[in-house]
Amino acid sequence: MSEQPAPADHARQQLEPAAADAVRAYAARTRENADQFAAVLEDIAENGLPSVEDCTPWEELREAHLARLAAQRPAVA
Repeated sequence: MSEQPAPADHARQQLEPAAADAVRAYAARTRENADQFAAVLEDIAENGLPSVEDCTPWEELREAHLARLAAQRPAVA
């Protein structure tokens, strides 16, 4: 990214307080997810890959995720 400030004729538009709070909450969730992912990668680097017996097949993960998504959607009448 550039270290130069934005030109004066292109003023930044301020967010409403609720929108700013929503952006901050999204940033916090994203940061938390990235930290969890980094921890998993560090564990793999330190200890190697887990055994197959300790892993969940991707099909089960997919079905669980699809069920969560379906539960979040309102039913169509």
